[in-house]
Amino acid sequence: MARIRTAVFPVAGLGTRMLPATKVMPKEMLPVVDKPVIQYAFEEAAAAGIERFVFVTGRGKTLIEDHFDRAYELFDTLQRKNKTAVLADLEASVPVAGEVIYTRQQEPHGLGHAVWCARHIVGEEPFAVLLVDELLLSDPPPLVDLCRLHERTGGNVISVVEVPAEHTSRYGIIATGKVEDELIEVTGMVEKPKPEDAPSRLSIIGRYVLVPEVFAHLEKGERGAGGEIQLTDAMQKLIGTSAFHAAVYRGGRYDCGDKLGYVEAVVAAALRRPDLAEGVREVLARHR
Repeated sequence: MARIRTAVFPVAGLGTRMLPATKVMPKEMLPVVDKPVIQYAFEEAAAAGIERFVFVTGRGKTLIEDHFDRAYELFDTLQRKNKTAVLADLEASVPVAGEVIYTRQQEPHGLGHAVWCARHIVGEEPFAVLLVDELLLSDPPPLVDLCRLHERTGGNVISVVEVPAEHTSRYGIIATGKVEDELIEVTGMVEKPKPEDAPSRLSIIGRYVLVPEVFAHLEKGERGAGGEIQLTDAMQKLIGTSAFHAAVYRGGRYDCGDKLGYVEAVVAAALRRPDLAEGVREVLARHR
């Protein structure tokens, strides 16, 4: 099977849960230790072999474009001050020219609409979708596994996590069929079911590998929950027409679009850093 070359990052949201920090700063640019949260998702995609990074942006998101550009004045200053290690790290984080592509979601019609905005760039090949708000810290990153599993099945593969039964009403939950090794057949999806109605305890999270046929369903503009064009609704229609599997993600998962989740993400990311872990533990001990 052909490997996944393109990843779509829907980043047009307003970040209202993180106001006032996101009044002028895109929520995707909020720092997690010393990197914006979007950088983590970008690096995850790069680790999975992605060659084209498609950002679906909106008004007020130009800082994202600047971040993935080469800052000549800064780089020149670091060079003159002989800060070679810092400069090398920054140089390594700048994508190769032409790898990053930007398109705009001009009106907020939902996640499905944002993904649909990238249709002409993606073309007729399977692609990945990463929701930047969800910081997933694991080795290997989850998209690496999804791309590997897509090469095995040739179809759709999504990440899921197991949630407590009493929390199923908060999430999109999958119905499951045959289980083969790490692959779980997806036979259906239910949006926020009551615990007694939930077909499983496996919740969909923000990592997907999808076949291009999803665009035909998104094209119809059908409205779902919240009056928006939902990606979940389009994925539901792929079940039965193309292979559809889930893989359980077992690493750290942090919601950077939520204030408490964001604080936890910063702590978790810092604790993974050998240069910071001991100091962070000392700081946390002082605030018990």
